[in-house]
Amino acid sequence: MKAIFVTGGKQYHVTEGDVLYVEKLEAEAGKDIKFTDVLYVDGKVGTPYVKNACVTCTVEKQGKGKKITVFKYRPKKKYRNKQGHRQPYTKLVVKKIEA
Repeated sequence: MKAIFVTGGKQYHVTEGDVLYVEKLEAEAGKDIKFTDVLYVDGKVGTPYVKNACVTCTVEKQGKGKKITVFKYRPKKKYRNKQGHRQPYTKLVVKKIEA
């Protein structure tokens, strides 16, 4: 089964067994999470969501992404600002898709 669901302001196209990285969720590793904001399940398109559909995922781990450098400057003004950023994420494994 294929499904499209929403979390963290983004849409994810998944099948059972997929591994995906989403914006950080408040859940411990090993716990199950159900997403009910499902836009599409095997030919059924919701308006905006498919009724009685859910995607069940297992939280595999919480982590931080690679460090990126944010550099701001103003030419001819002697303004320089260098920052680093690591985006937190949650690694999920899709267990079951119900329609």
